[in-house]
Amino acid sequence: MSCFENVNLPNCVWFDGDDKRNTVASILAGVFYFAGWWFIIDAASVYPGDLPNASYVCGVMATLSLVMVNSVSNAQVRGDTYTGGCMGPRRARIWLFMGFVVGFFSLISSCGILFVNYANAGSKKHTWAGVSLFMQNAFIFASSLVLKFGRTEDVWG
Repeated sequence: MSCFENVNLPNCVWFDGDDKRNTVASILAGVFYFAGWWFIIDAASVYPGDLPNASYVCGVMATLSLVMVNSVSNAQVRGDTYTGGCMGPRRARIWLFMGFVVGFFSLISSCGILFVNYANAGSKKHTWAGVSLFMQNAFIFASSLVLKFGRTEDVWG
């Protein structure tokens, strides 16, 4: 007689049902976000002197962009639900635009750091540190896009 005969495992509630788009998009965005920070943690631990402290600002700004972009719903941008305030849906659109600007800026600045500091022929630094900085920002930006455009925003009862 086994001690596990009377154990009933409950159904997995968060992955139950027919529409799994929101679940898959959220999991994929989380994996991208984790992978992005894992790249920079790897480079900082393997080559501790090659990454200056200021290079971490790109990842922090990319994370801020993720929060900014995903804090505004599509209904607020369209003007369906957000009608109050002094600017109405225009404020939501400006906030979303600024979130994308911060994300693009962090991605482009990490690309610039990669090519200026790590990819030129006279550099004594390891190239992986610069590549991981770019990969961090690319994965966090991809996470932001998947989380914003991969989910559906149904109105719940």
